[in-house]
Amino acid sequence: MRTHGWGGSPPASDAEAVARIMDMTHRCVEELGGTTTIAHVATALGISRPTVYRYFPGTDALLTAAALEGTKPFLKRLSRRLRRIDDPGEALVEAVVYTVRHIPSEPYLRLLLGGSGRNSLLQGVTSDAARTIGRTLLDQAGVDWDASGISPAQREELIEWTLRVIQSFLLDPGGPERTTEQFRDFLRRWLAPGVGAVVNPVRAGAAEPRAAS
Repeated sequence: MRTHGWGGSPPASDAEAVARIMDMTHRCVEELGGTTTIAHVATALGISRPTVYRYFPGTDALLTAAALEGTKPFLKRLSRRLRRIDDPGEALVEAVVYTVRHIPSEPYLRLLLGGSGRNSLLQGVTSDAARTIGRTLLDQAGVDWDASGISPAQREELIEWTLRVIQSFLLDPGGPERTTEQFRDFLRRWLAPGVGAVVNPVRAGAAEPRAAS
């Protein structure tokens, strides 16, 4: 661990160094958004870039770690809402509504899902980091995905589709302007039926009596 710099107070351990780097990264992202680089973080900490590279191999790795940590409070709040919903279509509707409505106050969600910034990691709505968030959303819902007939492979497609829907509303809010409940109803009409088209045939098939042999 490099001991010079750090504002004259070097960390006592590698764990403390990582924590301080992450804390400063959060501050830089709040100010600079997607233009944040390792150089910004190193300068703010009073250390050299090679010192940061000892813990993170590049800006993408640093921002990925910061984003996955920075979205935890949001995901925790959303999970409390989704745990009460056991209908697949309704769960997706609520996930989209809540995410789109709260994105202005969530800088890491803007980076991951809004495609802002110049870093290649954060420009793709289907990046690994964004998909990790999508999986968390589905896993936190009170839906029995296996019983609904939506396979793991189909859930991956559902994650991609949901992320793309969210991104479209972030990139172009457009019109007409809708209240939260109007937005929810809009998605119930056009998003939820797509999920239901996969779920309902499975449930219908399970409900059909077997023909006598």
